[in-house]
Amino acid sequence: MPEPTPRPHGGDTAGRPTLEAIARRAAVSLSTVSKVLNGRAGVSAATRARVEQLLHDSGYARRGLDPERGGLLELVVADLTSEWSIEIIRGVERVTREAGLVLGLSALDDHRRPGAEWIAGVLSRKPVAIVLQFSELTAAHRRQLRTRNIPYVVVDPAGDPPADVPAIGATNWSGGVSATRHLIGLGHRRIAVVSGPGDMMCSRARVAGYQSALQEAGLRFDPAIAAAGDFSRASGEREGRRLLERDDRPTAFVCGNDLQALGVIDAAFGLGLDVPGDVSVVGFDDVAPALWARPPLTTIRQPLQEMAEEAARLALRLRGEDVENTRLELATSLVVRNSTAAPR
Repeated sequence: MPEPTPRPHGGDTAGRPTLEAIARRAAVSLSTVSKVLNGRAGVSAATRARVEQLLHDSGYARRGLDPERGGLLELVVADLTSEWSIEIIRGVERVTREAGLVLGLSALDDHRRPGAEWIAGVLSRKPVAIVLQFSELTAAHRRQLRTRNIPYVVVDPAGDPPADVPAIGATNWSGGVSATRHLIGLGHRRIAVVSGPGDMMCSRARVAGYQSALQEAGLRFDPAIAAAGDFSRASGEREGRRLLERDDRPTAFVCGNDLQALGVIDAAFGLGLDVPGDVSVVGFDDVAPALWARPPLTTIRQPLQEMAEEAARLALRLRGEDVENTRLELATSLVVRNSTAAPR
């Protein structure tokens, strides 16, 4: 068992908390404390909570490398089949391969928070580090991971992580500005927006960038041609069709991601409109389908693989060193293809 990190309080030996001391305070056996620490079964919920609190209050923390760990870096994403996830997996896999580690994958149904069983699985798997898509780790989960010296980093956070949570993101606001400026520069004045879920920070930032670019050009933001979906192609097609069926239909769209943009293109074609002749469309992410689309999609490139690589490297660095800056945003960039043109 790795020895605990020296702390100035709560310990029995030279100021260091020990598992024996924690077991005495919790009135349980040393093996029970070990089960809690290693995420094993056979401990009641009340006892587990009491021991966890004592571990936290005493300042216990593993230090150094744990010989029981098998060199696993865990990646947790919302959907293993999405193009977004595939890009993230590629980036993290590259780092684990270089470091001689094994990549473990977990998928969650919620883009904001893990299920109750997730933390128990992590404690039993003992990864050396974790890269997470979701951003809402509970305070209890954060304490458990830190107590066991399992560093974690959020990549492309959906929400706004607490200040002490390391995170790697992208310049979403700047991307929204660039997409909208591109369309304004082509001569478009009636530009719709189809965004992702409003409870996601990246969605709100992209829409804020769109609105800022309109204001900069002296154009009025019209909420009648602003829509939101769930980052799916179906939501892009649904909202795109609704807006394109208006008598005063927009001549261009800024979309929350590439899938929504492809859905808007589907809607345009379904209504007999030409892209980009009748309507221009800009996506966000630059995943593989953007290049395969017909016409190939103009989009904002979000460096997903690079973000994933930075997140994995940061998580591994946090195992053994204090890192001063644990928040980073990588630059987005405009990629012009054939889905945008001057309005007729």
